[in-house]
Amino acid sequence: MNAIERRSVFSLAGIYSLRMLGLFLILPVFALYAEHLDGVTPTLIGLALGAYGLTMALLQIPFGMLSDRIGRKPVITVGLIIFAIGSVVAASSHDIWGVIFGRALQGAGAIAAAMMALLADLTREEIRTKATAMIGMSIGMSFTVSLILGPWLDAAIGVNGIFWLTAVLAVGAIVVLHTAIPTPAHSSMHRDAETIPGQLGAALRNFELLRLDVGILILHSIMTAMFIALPFVLRDQLHLPSVHHSWVYLPILVVAMGLMVPMIIIAEKRKKMKPVFLIAIALIAASAAVLALFHQGWTGVITGLLLFFIAYNVLEATLPSLVSRIAPIDGKGTAMGVYSTSQFLGAFVGGAGGGMLLDKFGVEGIFIACSIGALLWLALAFGMARPRMRSAMMLHVDEANTTNAQTLETQLLALAGVSEARIAIEEGVAYLRVEKEHFDADAAKALLQS
Repeated sequence: MNAIERRSVFSLAGIYSLRMLGLFLILPVFALYAEHLDGVTPTLIGLALGAYGLTMALLQIPFGMLSDRIGRKPVITVGLIIFAIGSVVAASSHDIWGVIFGRALQGAGAIAAAMMALLADLTREEIRTKATAMIGMSIGMSFTVSLILGPWLDAAIGVNGIFWLTAVLAVGAIVVLHTAIPTPAHSSMHRDAETIPGQLGAALRNFELLRLDVGILILHSIMTAMFIALPFVLRDQLHLPSVHHSWVYLPILVVAMGLMVPMIIIAEKRKKMKPVFLIAIALIAASAAVLALFHQGWTGVITGLLLFFIAYNVLEATLPSLVSRIAPIDGKGTAMGVYSTSQFLGAFVGGAGGGMLLDKFGVEGIFIACSIGALLWLALAFGMARPRMRSAMMLHVDEANTTNAQTLETQLLALAGVSEARIAIEEGVAYLRVEKEHFDADAAKALLQS
């Protein structure tokens, strides 16, 4: 990356991670806090926790399309303002309905798609995959940090204080957006980063992609529902004050991340993606079953949480990789848009469903439902075609190149290691799917620059 790209990517990752941190910080503590709100029921606790997912799922693609018309920064700025207002509403509310409205407003600041479009505007094709991966890593770190910081911040400033802090972070993100991130000279459509309306039908008819969309919906449903139950388990079953819940999550997360790495290496380097993927789903089912049966004791809770976080981290890493490999070569942005919508919708389903299960069946009902959901996902994923371990790649097409698109595609397909090629003349980009061990990038670049 050059200096401008580094500054842009790190600043965007910071904005993205701070925003997600604001959403996730309440995850390990909200259920206990909400008990004391006026008008509360277990069902409404779950609805408040997951409300942001519904509005984010509904609005993220439209906001991304709006950014094509009026610019990235105006859309992102308005989204962050809406997010900050939602945080203030939730912080100021003394009844559960006010918090639900505030959380829904937080989600309505749906800037994910516009952020990815701005990232694409500010990075060259050759390094965009790396830049996107850095954004993904920042989101993963936000989730991990929130589970550790959430209980400590709750003890120091309360959940109300966390909502106020979230509003401050959103304002800070606006400052970073307009001071640290360059305004692109021009914005254009990027098929690798944006949802193309004309491709939505094909993405929704692709059964292999739908398996993954349903999978991420189930995974985030399970994750959100789990965190309705876990604070009650730690407090009421293990008699652990909420301020100390971080000391449960911290060592388990560290060990889980260490054990995740070899599984990812086996999946990617040894081309065992499908077996590792199925094992991770099975571990989710097993973790929820262990928690359902043995949540009254430390051994059961620690074992269940360790299995869950190992599998969750593996699946969060492998699912986007699978989407990238299965999506049409020039349709990754649309496929990822549908995937992200499914992810946010999963948070809503898990929150609303988990709250209803808590009301009717207690924490055991949540864990049993999570295990059943994971088993249904395992059955769906079992028939998945073995993914071909090819890498998506983008290369710049020189403006001076007068060769027509069809001829360029034919010439690229003749190169060793290239299995798919698509030239988007209007973007000046060649979309490739390659086997990296056989691919000669220099030969492809020379062809595109001649």
